[in-house]
Amino acid sequence: MLQDMPIPTPLLRDRRLFALETERLTLRKPTQADARGIAALANDRRIAEMARRLPYPYTLDDAIRFVEAVAGDSREMVFLVEHNHVPVGVTGVDWSEPDAPELGYWVGVDYWGRGFATEAARAVIDYAFEEYNIDYMVSGARVINPASRNVLEKCGFQWTGVELHRIRALGSSAPIDRFRLSRGVWSSLKHWNRAARRER
Repeated sequence: MLQDMPIPTPLLRDRRLFALETERLTLRKPTQADARGIAALANDRRIAEMARRLPYPYTLDDAIRFVEAVAGDSREMVFLVEHNHVPVGVTGVDWSEPDAPELGYWVGVDYWGRGFATEAARAVIDYAFEEYNIDYMVSGARVINPASRNVLEKCGFQWTGVELHRIRALGSSAPIDRFRLSRGVWSSLKHWNRAARRER
């Protein structure tokens, strides 16, 4: 969900200079040194079949191209998620539709069930609403993925319906539950552990 973002984001500062930190996680821009770790995490059919744009198998070359695309395009808002300096997943915002930025995320299978996706998503949501003049965010989860739906609901997203979206790893379309989070709902939920920005 975090590739092919052709529309510029309303960037307020250079994202290369900071990271987001939560209680357990650090979110930062990925580098080529991270490519091998990203490939190892993403090369799992259980992840690829739940994400719209991840290929399967996911090779080191795929990871290198992904990192190069992120590094070469200041319009992308993508973070590598780390726990104790170990990559556990990727999250960010797709600005293809600037009036409806879309939250995306995936976490390596070995790290499922530990709350990392929710914690990382909340950090990115806080950053997006605090830094950009947006009224709402959208996101989605395959209808057969209750864990991802649970992440979105814990972040305050509300279900808006079902749409068909192409899943690259499947080579076909699948039904996706669609969700929306308004600025008003986000404001009422700001008691969650807030992300702090660390200047590098």
